[in-house]
Amino acid sequence: MNSWLMIIILGFLLIVAVCKLLLFRWDVRRMTKQLEEINENFGTNELVRTNTHNKNLARFAAKINQLIHLFKQNQQSVERREMELRQEITNISHDLRTPLTSIKGFSELLTDPSLSEEERKEFLAIVHKKVDNLAMIVDLFYELSQLHSSDKKLHMEKQHLEQIIVETMLMFYDDFEKKKLMVNIDEGAVSPILADKKAAVRIVTNIIQNALAYAKSYINMSLVEEAEYIVLKAVNDVEMMNASELQQIFNRTFRLDHSRSGTHLGLGLHIVQQLVDQHGGKVLADVHEKEFIISVYFRKWE
Repeated sequence: MNSWLMIIILGFLLIVAVCKLLLFRWDVRRMTKQLEEINENFGTNELVRTNTHNKNLARFAAKINQLIHLFKQNQQSVERREMELRQEITNISHDLRTPLTSIKGFSELLTDPSLSEEERKEFLAIVHKKVDNLAMIVDLFYELSQLHSSDKKLHMEKQHLEQIIVETMLMFYDDFEKKKLMVNIDEGAVSPILADKKAAVRIVTNIIQNALAYAKSYINMSLVEEAEYIVLKAVNDVEMMNASELQQIFNRTFRLDHSRSGTHLGLGLHIVQQLVDQHGGKVLADVHEKEFIISVYFRKWE
């Protein structure tokens, strides 16, 4: 009697084990088919599903789904970078073509023997202005290419930010005069900062060039000392900006000038953000009514 009971129990256990094995194999086949369908239609949001109560198989399915999710994230990131690259190439082409076309056109006009001396001087001045604009654009592209270069390292030293601001602003004195911009610099003494001199000059230069491109009547520069940072605050009046524009202001493919007649705003401020990040600081942009405010946080020299 006992032996028959044992045989029945063992038979039952064997049947259960075979059923589990068959269910396991069926679930693996089902998961394999799901993976094949996902591979064929990778744009869908389908994931691998399992009905088994086997913890190891369920954990295996979860890991596969994690890989699918990560791969899709990477695919989206690649597509986004490709789109940004195409947009950047379009911007670069336009930024270079516009001044070059003007230079070519006015250079051809200069060969006209019927031009008066006054007209010749006027056209020559325009050519010089376009050449300066072209040189500035090329410099920005060069700076962008060097941002993450292993050969270019920051030399962090003690710097006096107020002195850098004044010296840099003086370089643009003629530009301020031509645009009839009222410039106010708060030269209050603050603690020195820890920064690379060339990078700090580039940060201030790009902020000034941005203000020159979009300020309507004034530019205000001031320094505020906080516990850990010296804050450079640049304020200028602009046309009304919306929240979506403000969120993209540091994107290198963004351009506030929708007519595309100005310089590459996003590139200049993108470089500012990258350089400030490398300094261990931060940069913020804000708009209050019709004032554009950019705040750059430099670490103090200790």
